[in-house]
Amino acid sequence: MIRNLDTSLVRTFVTVADKASMTAAANTLHLTQGAVSQQVKRLEDTLGCSLFERDRRGLRLTHSGERLFDKARRLLSLNDEIWADMVGSAVAGQVRLGVPYDLVGTLLAPVLKIYAEAYPQVEISLVCASSPELAAALAAGTIDLAVIEERVGPTSGECLAIDRLVWVGARGGVARAKRPLPVSIVADTCAFRPVVLSALNEHGLEWRSVFENGNIDATTATVRSDLAVTTWLASTVPPDLDILPFDAGLPPLPNFAINLHLPRHGVGPAAQEFARHIREGLGRRLQAA
Repeated sequence: MIRNLDTSLVRTFVTVADKASMTAAANTLHLTQGAVSQQVKRLEDTLGCSLFERDRRGLRLTHSGERLFDKARRLLSLNDEIWADMVGSAVAGQVRLGVPYDLVGTLLAPVLKIYAEAYPQVEISLVCASSPELAAALAAGTIDLAVIEERVGPTSGECLAIDRLVWVGARGGVARAKRPLPVSIVADTCAFRPVVLSALNEHGLEWRSVFENGNIDATTATVRSDLAVTTWLASTVPPDLDILPFDAGLPPLPNFAINLHLPRHGVGPAAQEFARHIREGLGRRLQAA
């Protein structure tokens, strides 16, 4: 007897496994939590085994779920490759994507490459700005979708991952010990700036601004030269720089969410496919980071 797996059920399974939560998976897939639970149950009934079990931290894969997981990823990857190869030419037009400076050259570059190869007839316009500026641009309709860094909490976007905001300095540098503390921030509109300055002030730590002009390369140069420290998400810190330890005398910083935002009025097929690539590609990279 020939038996076929329903790839929509497999995709739901992989998303739940990635998110370790039915609720988070439902938000990602734009389904209700009940629908996600039903789809997982249908797949379990089809395979005749349990795929998840719950512990104090949430859902985790059973032994059978672990056996399925890697194969399920490969199945979806092949499915998406076939889809892009056969119907990719039908997706055309323009997509205007907004991305923060610190994500475009690190986490997002591979996603951009894969999407451009899958849909060569789509013209991609990349807008790099601070997260508050990107939120305003999305609301004004000047971009079609945006990846935005926001402090963890209620959001109108879809959470791709949560990352630590960390202090960063030169390898073996001394800027971290100087007072007033020299701080380099990409721009005065940076989403991290209010949180960082509030933490410094609450900690009673005197500081001075070294650089604020919107150029992340120059900010990186000031840190590499040991002229200042800065703050970045842990997953974006260059390997030649130090994430400063908790005992460096600097105040603790809150976690930030990396959220995908789409306009309320909806988007066309090109932007929808771009959102899917970001959701799957960026989400996987952040989970592995």
